[in-house]
Amino acid sequence: MTDPVAILLRCGVRPTSQRVAIADYILGARSHPSADEILAHVKKTCPAISRATVYNTLNLLVEKGLVTTQILREGTVVFDPIVDNHHHFIDEQSGRIYDIPWEALRVSGTADLKGFDVRRFQVVLRGRRRR
Repeated sequence: MTDPVAILLRCGVRPTSQRVAIADYILGARSHPSADEILAHVKKTCPAISRATVYNTLNLLVEKGLVTTQILREGTVVFDPIVDNHHHFIDEQSGRIYDIPWEALRVSGTADLKGFDVRRFQVVLRGRRRR
């Protein structure tokens, strides 16, 4: 991953120590953490960080296009550092979310949906990962 300070500056975000810690964690994540998981991780290096700071920073990172939000776990918003088109597989046994390359699946028929202008879609697969 590139330097989080440089990324924040490039997007016009003032790089406070809390924002840098949050950006460093989420932009380097290989998982899809919730805000609470991010808070717990960042508290290890920034013990005084507040929940509001984490949520505000995550919303800012979403606004700047650095991460996306997904509702892939029941009732929980997770943050995805991969903003390019891709799909997801959710292992129903472990709850782990896997990224599936965009080109691995083909969806057809979106142009035939009457009354809908499809601009973006993703497929969410659920099952059990074979070991």
